[in-house]
Amino acid sequence: MDALFGGSFDPVHLGHLVVAEAAAEVLGARVRLIPAREQPFKRGAAVATPAQRAEMLELAVRGNPRLSVERIELELPTPSYTVRTLRALAQREPGNRFTLLLGADAARDLPVWHEAAALPGLADVVVFGRTGQAPAHDLPIQRVIDVPAVEVSATEIRRRVAEGRSIRYLVPDAVREYIAAHGLYRKS
Repeated sequence: MDALFGGSFDPVHLGHLVVAEAAAEVLGARVRLIPAREQPFKRGAAVATPAQRAEMLELAVRGNPRLSVERIELELPTPSYTVRTLRALAQREPGNRFTLLLGADAARDLPVWHEAAALPGLADVVVFGRTGQAPAHDLPIQRVIDVPAVEVSATEIRRRVAEGRSIRYLVPDAVREYIAAHGLYRKS
C-alpha cells in the first residue's frame, strides 16, 4: 500500500518528516511525499520553484526506504488539485489503491476542495493530527491516526532565513545547506 502526503513543502521541515514517518509506521505503508506545483489555497505563496521544492524533498528523504518523492503534480496543469493527482496516478498505476494522508486542518477544509465528492472513490482518506484533534464526522474519512506534534512551520522557516537566523534542527541538514547554496528565502 502506498500513502500519499501532499503539500507545498516550501521548505520541507522536520514536522513534515515526523508525520510521514509516523504514518508509514502506523499504516505499514510506503509514503510518497508529493510537492504541489501550485496549491489552490496558496496561490502565489511559494518562494522556491516546484523543482527546487522537489529537490529539497529528495534530500530530506534520502536513505529512508519508507519515504519517497512523487513528482507527478509537477507534470500536471495548475492549480494542483488532489482529485486530478489521484486520477493521474490511477491511470499510471491501474489497480493500485492509494491512501491519502491529510492533516486535521486540511480535512476540515475538505468539503470545499475541487471535486471533493470524488475523493473516496479514488483513495482511502486517513487524517493525522494530535490527540484530541478529531476532524468533523461527516467527512469521508476511513481512519484517524495520531502523530507526534512538532511545532514548526514553513512560514517560520522562511521568515528566519529572511532575517538571517538559524534554521538548524528545523530542517534536515541537507535541506538547510540547499537553501543556503541556492539563496532561497533571503530578502531581496
